[in-house]
Amino acid sequence: MPRAAVLALLLASATACANDVPKPNWGSGLLPDHVTEQGDRIVNLWNGAWIAALAMGAVVIVLIIWAVIFHRKRRAKAELPPQVRYNLPIEIFYTVVPLVMVSVFFFFTARDGNYLQEISGKPDVKVKVEAFQWSWRFTSTVNGKTLPQVVGQPVSDYHFGPQLVLPVGKKVEFELESPDVIHSFWVPAFLFKRDVIPGLAPNNKGRFFEITTLNKPGVYAGRCAELCGVDHSRMLFSVKLVPQAEYDQYVASQSGSAQ
Repeated sequence: MPRAAVLALLLASATACANDVPKPNWGSGLLPDHVTEQGDRIVNLWNGAWIAALAMGAVVIVLIIWAVIFHRKRRAKAELPPQVRYNLPIEIFYTVVPLVMVSVFFFFTARDGNYLQEISGKPDVKVKVEAFQWSWRFTSTVNGKTLPQVVGQPVSDYHFGPQLVLPVGKKVEFELESPDVIHSFWVPAFLFKRDVIPGLAPNNKGRFFEITTLNKPGVYAGRCAELCGVDHSRMLFSVKLVPQAEYDQYVASQSGSAQ
């Protein structure tokens, strides 16, 4: 009991280390609510993988139970069952079925992976994300106009970190850059993250990704998801999604100002 109490206290304290943990959604397979069109594809892939895995697990369990019940040794019959050296149909079956399963998983994973890496080349907003030890620098470009940089510093609460303001229902292209070590740009509400790798060429596809925001205004937590040094846990930021009219006001207020 004392050990169990200590373990429970440890788990409770560990789960309380961050105040930006999104709430899981049962309808999305315990993933958090998402704010991007790309999140829809990820939820479908996630739930489909779970359904396939659970179905295959059920089949395996049923076969194990069947083998245990119908092939158990009976007291009345002490002799061994017939021994067979080869069984070509069964060997073909347990070779072909896994290949089909893996091929199906590979197809959907590759399809959705390619979708997540698509760049239209015609975004409504471009954002240059510079990750450095231990915060972020955001530079937005709208209609050819570059807004003042938003520069942060290490914080313990994402509400006080640098904030990236974006419009709802628009395409946003991100360019990722790091001057020091590998970081990872992660907004849990996007349902995916991208590593920020230093030294990539300007035209390297690994530097870019694109999202399409949903009509879900709000402030969403972001963080670095790659261990990058002493203040890694304080490398927090936020993304604020606002209606287009409010975003236009934000752009107008930022034009020609220093931040």
